[in-house]
Amino acid sequence: MYKVNLHPSIDAIPADLWDGLCGTGYPFLRHAFLHTLELTGSVGEGTGWQPLHALVTDNNDHPVMAIPLYIKSHSWGEYVFDWAWADAYQRNGLHYYPKLVNAIPFTPATGPRFGSSLPLATAVELLPGILDQIMQEVDASSWHCLFPQPDVIETAPSATHPRLGSQYHWFNQGYANFDDFLARFNSRKRKSVRRERRKVSEQEIQLISLTGEAIKPHHLEQFYRFYQATYLKRGRQGYLAPDFFHQLHQQMADQMLLIMAEDQGQAVAAALYFIGKDCLYGRYWGCLEHYDSLHFEACYYQGIDYCIQQGLDRFDPGAQGEHKIQRGFEPVRTWSLHRMAHPDFNRAVGEFVHEEQQHMELQIEELRTWLPFKQPDT
Repeated sequence: MYKVNLHPSIDAIPADLWDGLCGTGYPFLRHAFLHTLELTGSVGEGTGWQPLHALVTDNNDHPVMAIPLYIKSHSWGEYVFDWAWADAYQRNGLHYYPKLVNAIPFTPATGPRFGSSLPLATAVELLPGILDQIMQEVDASSWHCLFPQPDVIETAPSATHPRLGSQYHWFNQGYANFDDFLARFNSRKRKSVRRERRKVSEQEIQLISLTGEAIKPHHLEQFYRFYQATYLKRGRQGYLAPDFFHQLHQQMADQMLLIMAEDQGQAVAAALYFIGKDCLYGRYWGCLEHYDSLHFEACYYQGIDYCIQQGLDRFDPGAQGEHKIQRGFEPVRTWSLHRMAHPDFNRAVGEFVHEEQQHMELQIEELRTWLPFKQPDT
């Protein structure tokens, strides 16, 4: 028998206990990352992301499972879009919010959505029941597990509904260098990538790679200006508070990679990555003005270079962007898991995601034909 203990702040759970269960190889599940979100007000009161983290204990009151959870009053910052479901609830006189979300805020990066000392199969099997219990306790309309690893989906009970999405990831095939990677491309696409990289150098843009303590406060201040500028172009503010990156750097500098772009010694753009155990995560980008092909260089090619140099297996550059395919990023399946408290809506959502999955599977297969790699017989 297991007991679920709920905490309205990650600080109520000791960092060594949380990280002991969750590990530190996936940077976004670290206590430091979640703590910094709360410390800087990026989540919490007034943001629509109210923390309610779960610590599960066994019969001996020993912690065996840690789950990051949030009560949501909107659907922003999730990257799995359920606005139509919320509208359907409203049209039927029902409240969709609050809902319960098992996710990393503002982070559409597949990875573990809990940490546990239990056998993985046992923990995965327990998760839906735990979320059901919490959903009822907080009177939420539903719960949603966003971007979990596939094992969560494979063992999900029939009353929960897996939803298929897609992203574009790069995979390291033991490349010796970037040219070795390009050797897999057909001639036309290979020339295209080389032309993009050449355009950046022809504009005399210098790319500087910084990690750990080499990232200084002024670099982060410059980066935040770029980050906000990207959102302002869309008429919005960035989700993360001004002090977020400074505070995070104090605790997780070893897992941060900052690519600064300079024009005649002046910073003009930047991309921020996070370094996992075997994966590089491209997360944030910003610039003050347009430079031809600079986005591709800073956000994609620099990341590929880093993965090759460091021997990382995979590069997850973030959500969306079919233009990544012609640059060697392969379509991959991403998942979310959903359950509605209302039985009729739960059935309707199940039917919807089942039909949607059939279309998504066809789309993924079609997108794979866009890859730039040479055919085996050529």
